[in-house]
Amino acid sequence: MNGNPEKSIRVHTISLGCPKNRVDTERLLGALGPAMVAVDTVAEADLALINTCGFIQPATEESIATILDTVREADEAEGKRPLVCVAGCLVSRYGQDLKDGLPEVDLWLNTEEIELWPAMAREALAAQTVEGLPRNLSTAPSYAYLKVSEGCSHNCRFCTIPSIRGPHKSWPVEFLLDEARQLAGQVPEIIVVGQDSTAYGSDLGDGHDLPALLRGLADIPALEWLRIMYLYPAGLTESLLTLLKGTGKPFLPYFDIPLQHAHPDVLGSMGRPFARNPEKVIDRVRSFFPEAALRTTFIVGYPGETDEHFAALMDFVRRTRFHHLGVFPYWAEDGTPAAEMDNQVDDEVKIQRRDALMALQAEISAEIMEGYVGETVDVLIERESDEWPGLYIGRAWFQAPDVDGVTYVSAPPDTRLELGTIVPVDIEKADTYDLSGLV
Repeated sequence: MNGNPEKSIRVHTISLGCPKNRVDTERLLGALGPAMVAVDTVAEADLALINTCGFIQPATEESIATILDTVREADEAEGKRPLVCVAGCLVSRYGQDLKDGLPEVDLWLNTEEIELWPAMAREALAAQTVEGLPRNLSTAPSYAYLKVSEGCSHNCRFCTIPSIRGPHKSWPVEFLLDEARQLAGQVPEIIVVGQDSTAYGSDLGDGHDLPALLRGLADIPALEWLRIMYLYPAGLTESLLTLLKGTGKPFLPYFDIPLQHAHPDVLGSMGRPFARNPEKVIDRVRSFFPEAALRTTFIVGYPGETDEHFAALMDFVRRTRFHHLGVFPYWAEDGTPAAEMDNQVDDEVKIQRRDALMALQAEISAEIMEGYVGETVDVLIERESDEWPGLYIGRAWFQAPDVDGVTYVSAPPDTRLELGTIVPVDIEKADTYDLSGLV
């Protein structure tokens, strides 16, 4: 690179892990300015960027494998070798050991200096300095994530996030609203994400809290759907629910509540910030939003989890009837208190419990999806399907991207649906997790 501002910067990106990582990637790409050109392969790139996840063992393994593949492709590129940049949680977690083991990587970006990433990348590429944190969206033309905070100040005994990302740190309200206004000009749906979205603003002064942010977001005229992810149970207070109830459109009554377990003994051992009866939180949400779509995640096989604890979790899921549910076998992560605990559960038992819980959820999900047959549901169109002309793939309001099912939409002959628009769909068929219907 010669520093000429007219010269394009060809970038190949791989963003692993959670939506918060994707936002970090998009901000970095946006900071490279109009000279940034996305390319599909490492061989075409000036910069090959991998934003890694190091949350649990499988994510670490995936990140390492991706780095090795990218380095190999960079080395095999004809002409000038692309600069290989590795960013994110894996870098923060393993630091110098990772750098010593992978000297082929040209640039390392850890999360502790995330605000310096654009400058460090520009310096490495000798590119033009661009002020601010614009975004270069990598999602479908229908939605964008709005990351409202960094890190986490909870002390869950199984979690590596505080040691990787540091304590909870919120972005100022006006910064986020400025970013949201730009995003709403490009996509109809904004999805709020943070390690604990309900804790937003707890580290800032007056006027910087989740209610203030939500009121500002709801006032953006172009915004059609507003979805909030990672709502910790302890933060779902009556005052917050009252605010959400009064917000109306564009807020979607979709509640992503990471409970992690249902038995108080296991929750207490996990060190969860809400270790009481989670049923009370669910009942509170449904008292304000009877129509709410609920999503959660659970960890099975946590140290000391007995058959009785797991049976209680199964009963809780059976009674609660979540729209969507994710289950993860517990992984003993280095540096976490839980990894040193006695009564570690056998891996085979963890997998059996995960499979049993997911089988139960499949039955529940199929019944819930069947309930939409015969109804007309608003669907956000995301992409055309390759199966046949006139078939589109979209999401209903109760389907979040990447983690939930989808809705297949058939349009009449000679009718083309515009991507990124919301259309009413007559639902005709339901599968375990997906819906199908006609415009």
